[in-house]
Amino acid sequence: MIWPKGGWVRAFEYVKHRLRRLPDTPEKIARGISAGVFTSFTPFFGMHFIMAWLFARTLRGNVPAALLGTFFGNPLTYVPIAVSSLTMGHFLLGTRPDRTVHVSLMGKFSGAWSDLWHNFLAIFTDAKADWHALSIFFEDVFLPFAVGSIIPGLTAAVVMYYVTLPVIKVYQNSRRKRLKSRLKQLNKIS
Repeated sequence: MIWPKGGWVRAFEYVKHRLRRLPDTPEKIARGISAGVFTSFTPFFGMHFIMAWLFARTLRGNVPAALLGTFFGNPLTYVPIAVSSLTMGHFLLGTRPDRTVHVSLMGKFSGAWSDLWHNFLAIFTDAKADWHALSIFFEDVFLPFAVGSIIPGLTAAVVMYYVTLPVIKVYQNSRRKRLKSRLKQLNKIS
């Protein structure tokens, strides 16, 4: 589940190969990658591709590059992303995790899912809906994560833009030169 079938090196090589073949200007590709990186910082798991697509379209970036940029968020980076986002979110909101609720972070996630499932079943049965665990999850985890993800996400996106832009320019220029020299060789042969 965490380890790709071909290994991390092969997965990285695949992403690198796909980025090399993107047909667009370096600026659009870099904006797309930045949109994907920013999206990977948000707590909207399961919607990252949709959000990356929206952000890339808004920024006039390359959509496939944005989708590839979402792979910045992966099992190796999600813990640092979550810690930085939660810490920043609680700082910006002026809150602290509720210490009176003696539940771990994973316990808050499971309590929220339990509430959702119980309340879904309550629609069809006589059970009474209870939103207590979901409200704890929202106040202690989701809201701080959503607010706190903005600053580290924007920082990572801007850094990624300025790191990838010159690399893409150099690569596209060298690829163009290689293709021109191959074309000259083919013209000489024929």
